[in-house]
Amino acid sequence: MNQESVSATLTFAVPAARVFAVLADPAAHAAIDGTGWVQAPADRAPLTEVGQIFRMDMYHADHPDGDYQVVNKVAVIDPPHVIGWLTGTDPGDGRLEFGGWIWRYDLAPAGPSETEVTLTYDWSGVPQYIRDRIRFPPFGPEHLINSLHHLAELAAPASRT
Repeated sequence: MNQESVSATLTFAVPAARVFAVLADPAAHAAIDGTGWVQAPADRAPLTEVGQIFRMDMYHADHPDGDYQVVNKVAVIDPPHVIGWLTGTDPGDGRLEFGGWIWRYDLAPAGPSETEVTLTYDWSGVPQYIRDRIRFPPFGPEHLINSLHHLAELAAPASRT
């Protein structure tokens, strides 16, 4: 981990297109999350383009409201290679505010049916006034590897009985 980002990498026994499809589905994000903070998607449309907005219902015991909602904006998308989004808030005045951190998944083929997935949480764009209120990263490094394991399980073909 460096001062401004943290990453984890895991190889999945699944083609990149399948992994990407799970990441592009906001309904899967609560199951991917390694912290338990993501509760449910408020927007369920698949992620398809830069600038697309999607909201997630969240819970964190240290948040002033406990339950809250974040707004996300797709910052990068190149199926099936990369997807990433900025996270922020909607103060209700018609403009969205993003905190300067990004979640990014880079997918690289590691064979005909394997994909190396790197999850990066980058807070290099966070202004000082937010850093004064929130410690970065706001979770331990195990969160990223937990998320990758959850993603691998979701992307795996269903077992047949």
